[in-house]
Amino acid sequence: MGENEPDSILVVTPHPDDSESGAGGTIARWCAEGKKVVLVVCTNGDKGTSDRSIKPEDLAKTREIETLNAGKVYGLAEVVFLRQPDQALEDSEDFREQIVRQIRTHRPRILLTAEPERRYLRHRDHAVAGRVALDAVFPYARDHLSYPEHLEEGLEPHRVEEVWLFRADEPDTYVDVTDYFETRQNALHCHLSQVGPRSKESDERSRARLAEIGEKYGVPLAEQFKRIKVFR
Repeated sequence: MGENEPDSILVVTPHPDDSESGAGGTIARWCAEGKKVVLVVCTNGDKGTSDRSIKPEDLAKTREIETLNAGKVYGLAEVVFLRQPDQALEDSEDFREQIVRQIRTHRPRILLTAEPERRYLRHRDHAVAGRVALDAVFPYARDHLSYPEHLEEGLEPHRVEEVWLFRADEPDTYVDVTDYFETRQNALHCHLSQVGPRSKESDERSRARLAEIGEKYGVPLAEQFKRIKVFR
């Protein structure tokens, strides 16, 4: 990956399992390389089920446990739950402040989040999470007069150098995840409430998707992103 390799990464994901399905191999690689990776989960995910017997509050608790288990598989530095409402994420002052706070706390070089402008069918929470994360990077986290109360807490402004978007319509950066497929799948299948039991067939489907991307870049398995340089 050369100069694209980050030393500190903040992953801002709309729902508890989105980082695994959207960038799991990349996160596994970064952690294996000793990078500091912090995951911020925006919503509580309490509507993500077809099981009519489970209560939303119980689902939210289950999904937090699943996310923490996946974090252990990767070796994440930290997992932060913002617990915004599922399917009701809004571009609000409160939500924006939460993301700015995480940027100023963890001071990442790279922020990874969902593509906010996907064409046609898209989950609204993904669009809002991606948009607010981009706004938080620039200009809010940079400017000391944005949320000046942070200064009183010792949280200084911070400039994120790059933003990477997963599930982008126009990707321009790839990561070779060939050696990290097993870790990706182990983390993904911690989300039992979402993906069901692990099977040979499910692994084959995942491998086929990553192989299709890898073929474009001349590697066996890859994930791809839109890379935006913000500050250098």
